[in-house]
Amino acid sequence: MQHHFHAIVWLDHLQARIFHLGLSGTDEITLHPQMPTRHIHHKANSIASGHVHESAEYLRQILDAVSDAGEILILGPSGAKTELAKYIREQNPTVGGRIVAVEPADHPTDGEIVAYAKRHFKIGVVRSAAGHR
Repeated sequence: MQHHFHAIVWLDHLQARIFHLGLSGTDEITLHPQMPTRHIHHKANSIASGHVHESAEYLRQILDAVSDAGEILILGPSGAKTELAKYIREQNPTVGGRIVAVEPADHPTDGEIVAYAKRHFKIGVVRSAAGHR
C-alpha cells in the first residue's frame, strides 16, 4: 500500500472501513472483529450500561492501519467511533494527536466516505494564484 497523508475510518461494531487518501489515489482496507458484538439493550435497575465494548484486538488492528497517517478522520453511526478515538489516544498519544475529527455518519457507501473526506481535508480544491479558495 502506498503511503498517503490522510486516513479515514468508518466503523461500527461489525466492520471498519479504512481509506488512505492522497493526491495519488485511494487505498482501502476492511477489518472485522474476530467475534462481532451484538447490540445489548439496557435493563431497568441494572448498574451496567448495557454497552458492548469493542475488542482490544480489533481496535489495535485499526490503530496499526492508520498509524502512518498525518491526519485521521473517524466516522461512524454509534459509540464505536468515540471508543476508537479514546483507544488510539490512550495507546499511542502521537497517533492520537493526529485525529482531526470524530463525526457521526450512518452507513455511507465507500464513494460517499471518500467524497466526504475529500471535502473535509480539502483535497482537490482549486486554489487561485493569490492562495484563496
